[in-house]
Amino acid sequence: MHIHHLEEWQHSHDFLVDRHSAERKTQIVTALTLVTMIGEIVAGTIFGSMALLADGWHMATHLAAFGITLFAYQYARSHANNPRYTFGTGKVSTLGGFASAVALAVVACVMVVESIGRLLQPEAIQFNEAIIVAVIGLVVNLVSALLLEDHHDHTHEHHDREHHEHHDHNLRAAYFHVLADALTSILAILALFAGKFLGWIWMDAAMGAIGAMVISKWSYNLLRETSAVLLDGAIDKKTKLDIIHQIEQDADNRVVDLHVWYLSEDHLAATISLVTHYPQKPEYYKTLLAPISALSHVLVEVNPCKGEPCMEVASSKP
Repeated sequence: MHIHHLEEWQHSHDFLVDRHSAERKTQIVTALTLVTMIGEIVAGTIFGSMALLADGWHMATHLAAFGITLFAYQYARSHANNPRYTFGTGKVSTLGGFASAVALAVVACVMVVESIGRLLQPEAIQFNEAIIVAVIGLVVNLVSALLLEDHHDHTHEHHDREHHEHHDHNLRAAYFHVLADALTSILAILALFAGKFLGWIWMDAAMGAIGAMVISKWSYNLLRETSAVLLDGAIDKKTKLDIIHQIEQDADNRVVDLHVWYLSEDHLAATISLVTHYPQKPEYYKTLLAPISALSHVLVEVNPCKGEPCMEVASSKP
């Protein structure tokens, strides 16, 4: 039995990024959305505006999405060191973003159905009151977007010649929900003005359909990004080439097998199998990868190459 301490060879698998500020701002946006949602649903029902009512009801879906966002933050934080999760809870944020993207898709579908129904059966609209409430909703949405925008994209320098962009997919989903709210508020205002001054009642429903198409596009893009992370999809080609370059610029090393995937938005894991005439300990090759700071969990398999060396390396240690 091994009687020595193992701490030297062990390391933490907590790859969770601190999102406390983003979580706090999401809480504020959630409260604002709740108040606005109630106001728009009530006003849309009383004043007979489909655009306003649709804006309020899909705000309810966004409110549920914000709940998912907050739950994901809290769950990831409280289970960060739970041994049941092999690589920690770094992907919980991405999972929250995926769920919210699905909610966005549902919003778009509901808007299309409601818009078609309103085109077939137009209803009278109290324009003045509806416009006032829609403007209030837009102001709330813009304030919410400003609260979340600072955390929308983060750029970290991982190499002297390269920048990588990392997204908090959880917060990015919340940001898209706020943008969807703002978009539908703007379209509702345009439709109400068109109906009031030009008599184009059909614009109310048409704007709902246009908003649904834009929101569908946002949903699709977010689903594509988050699913790639959740399913350990391949990362960008440049990162892989950087890893290969760092290994193969030393001695006569050749990478024969490489797998790289996301542990969270800001952390990568890699398994590397290499062959060389001048084998070193795995720690040696990990130091070669130090310039790629996003690599947080690396496993290296070293295969000694039999036969004549491909090149002479005087300083190597066989």
